[in-house]
Amino acid sequence: MNTIAWGLIGASDIASTRMIRALRGEGHKVVGVASGDTGRARAFADANDLAFGTSDLDDLLASDIDAVYISSTNDHHYQQALAAIAAGKHVLCEKPLALTVEDAEAMVRAAEDAGLLLAVNHHLPGSPLHRKVRELVASGTIGQLVAVRIDHAVLLPERLRGWRLGTSVPGSGVLLDITCHDASVLNPLLGRPTAVTALAVQQAAWNTGGQHDAAMTVIEYAGPDGRPVLAQTHDAFTVAFNRTSLTVHGTEASVTVLDAMTQDAPGQILLTDAHGTREVDVDCSEDLYSIVVRHFATAVAGRGRPTATGGDGVLALRVALAAEESARTGRMVRID
Repeated sequence: MNTIAWGLIGASDIASTRMIRALRGEGHKVVGVASGDTGRARAFADANDLAFGTSDLDDLLASDIDAVYISSTNDHHYQQALAAIAAGKHVLCEKPLALTVEDAEAMVRAAEDAGLLLAVNHHLPGSPLHRKVRELVASGTIGQLVAVRIDHAVLLPERLRGWRLGTSVPGSGVLLDITCHDASVLNPLLGRPTAVTALAVQQAAWNTGGQHDAAMTVIEYAGPDGRPVLAQTHDAFTVAFNRTSLTVHGTEASVTVLDAMTQDAPGQILLTDAHGTREVDVDCSEDLYSIVVRHFATAVAGRGRPTATGGDGVLALRVALAAEESARTGRMVRID
């Protein structure tokens, strides 16, 4: 299957600003959208040149589509994905995959049992920047891994300061929104996460929703060679002037990636070793969401794997939920 007909579940900002363009850019057809509000669905369809907008998910699933992209609020992912799978549709779901590990695992099993693809829209693991870092680590260029640090502190745009920071919608807050992305990068790089310690606070004067908008975590990983590695993350909606970054320290070299954790591809990789610091060449010309869409379509056709599988989404969720529990209880949380 080279061309996929898509239905959108969720009249979201990311669907309109990123995903519709990526889907059409890869030669796919975007048929319609389902949203909880009929007026919103129809307005979204009109604004994005879709055939229809509806508040009835069954109507969308009964239309002539092959797959759905789910970008509704996090508390709806589980039921909507199961409905799509039951209707015989492949699923590309926004992160977090679900709000509990049990629900996320049930989604993975349902897709496997139905012979359908379930993938997660983690855009960062497919970035050429992160692929190059994994290559440098796997090749032994930096020696034995010692530590990793992610700076993913940004300023949440005003238009997005809604349910993400309110306590009335389950699954809100900076940990499920951003730390989940960090885990999608750290897990394939470092292996199995084993323990998480986190602190989270409410910082911004404009954040009146009651949910955490800044957090720092320390995650212990078993490490690719069985030796433990510590990863540190700073995730925030409150930092206006920052270049996100990823730093990987090894016994032979350190790698720093600037603009590593954004939705856009361009960035810079610097390698520092005994000979000094030099830039590592990497082609960042391709849109990150186009990469996700292309890998998804290739996997549907049976010729590869998605950028982030359902199983990858489950593991990223485990880390984010462990960070939430640690921030809530003030204790280190072990990941089984």
